[in-house]
Amino acid sequence: MLLGFMVVMGILMTKAMPPVITEVQRDQEEELIFRGEAIRNAIRRYKAITGQYPLKLEDLLKIRPRILRTLYLDPMTREGEWELVTAVQAGATGDRTGLPIVGVRSRSQKDSFKIYNGKTLYSDWVFSAAENLFGVPGSQDQSSQPQSTTTPQTPSGKSSSPGATGGDGGGSDKQ
Repeated sequence: MLLGFMVVMGILMTKAMPPVITEVQRDQEEELIFRGEAIRNAIRRYKAITGQYPLKLEDLLKIRPRILRTLYLDPMTREGEWELVTAVQAGATGDRTGLPIVGVRSRSQKDSFKIYNGKTLYSDWVFSAAENLFGVPGSQDQSSQPQSTTTPQTPSGKSSSPGATGGDGGGSDKQ
């Protein structure tokens, strides 16, 4: 009897896991946007104060009064390291040390649930203080550029996200 109960509970728990994983990923996406935009805004303030872009993210913490609470980590990767977006292209070695930093992006290659500035890969979500740098548009202020937060749809019109369901709207992708 106990074994049967444990088997049923195990099956029910495996059914509940995908929505939990989806919710965690959505929370991480929100945190990625918050942290990326905070760093982008700090870089803008740094440039306004000093007249130049920082050479290291740590430089953002040296300005007084503070322009960034803490040096946020990338929530989408275990290491938490951001890929730096620089004002000058890196040389043949790809080393970006000492180049002016204009923004950050995630190193994660995973697909997102949200669409941020028309992009669905986390590594394509650029949080840049510079406008149209090397063909990569900088992030506009939220008041001047609305963001789409919809989930891509299949040709049948149904949501393609794993957590979305049809019918009564329960579990829909509305934020």
